[in-house]
Amino acid sequence: MLGVLLLIVVIVPIVELYVIVQVATGIGVPETILLLVAISVAGVWCAKVAGLGVLNRFQRTILEGKVPSREVIDGALVLVAGALMLFPGFLTDVVAIALLLPPTRAVVRGALLRRIRAGGGIVRVVRGRSTQPGVWDVESWEDPPGGGHPELGR
Repeated sequence: MLGVLLLIVVIVPIVELYVIVQVATGIGVPETILLLVAISVAGVWCAKVAGLGVLNRFQRTILEGKVPSREVIDGALVLVAGALMLFPGFLTDVVAIALLLPPTRAVVRGALLRRIRAGGGIVRVVRGRSTQPGVWDVESWEDPPGGGHPELGR
């Protein structure tokens, strides 16, 4: 985890600055700034379009009575892509554009779902006492005051 944080905070900005300087050397500073702004504006627009598409799929899945797990992950990936577009730099923009493309997003989504399933899900529920982090102890769950849940009719 520390290595990932080091990569994000230190190495990525240094590499981004290097690439920006190389591009500015090749095409000029004003053109580089204009290109960065144009890519960011186009990327944010693409993120909006992709986000609306994911939202429509999410609503359609809910109406069909299914759990929208794929759509939730797609929404998170589109959100990450939109955030990456706001950072100045060409490398983060390339990663963001890749996440906005449905085929690439499907590959990343599949990897994330496999990782979640391999770990037993996001939250594991077990009977009895557990000292493992991220495991919900069913035995310690208390009933709400009044003896039942109003929405469940108990």
